Amino acid sequence: MNLAALPLTYRATVPESYLDQMGHMNVMWYTHLFDQGTWGFFDLLGMNQAYFDAYQAGGFALEQHTRYLAEIRLGNSVAVYTRALGRSAKRIHFMHFMLLEHSGVLAATTELMGMHMDMAARRSSPMPEQITTAIDRYLAEHQRLDWPAPVCGVMKP
Repeated sequence: MNLAALPLTYRATVPESYLDQMGHMNVMWYTHLFDQGTWGFFDLLGMNQAYFDAYQAGGFALEQHTRYLAEIRLGNSVAVYTRALGRSAKRIHFMHFMLLEHSGVLAATTELMGMHMDMAARRSSPMPEQITTAIDRYLAEHQRLDWPAPVCGVMKP
């Protein structure tokens, strides 16, 4: 699995405040780091604060499946890479991969389903063409990869 073919959407070094009683990164910080990766990916798609303000739009998480594969410890540098998996008019299906940079070991994955929202109505809404075009560009790139995404198998856009 060549993660270098995917966009790097977030990078961080684990501080002491992320550790739990076992001396490794607590699960809530995986969620935090993956969330930062989501914002990085959304920015690549044009879904940034300027977009949200201009269109009174937003994005809500609908579903998430996380796999913890390797221990992350104090001072480890991690990188989050993101793969587009699918979309509908209102939903986006994507996956993050958290890599331990010092060893190249895959530490965790999370698969997500998000919904585009009309924030004035607080209802789901179709994504505009400039966003779907950006998503479709990544989908086409990522579908050409020579490795299947390790999805959980239950999420559908």
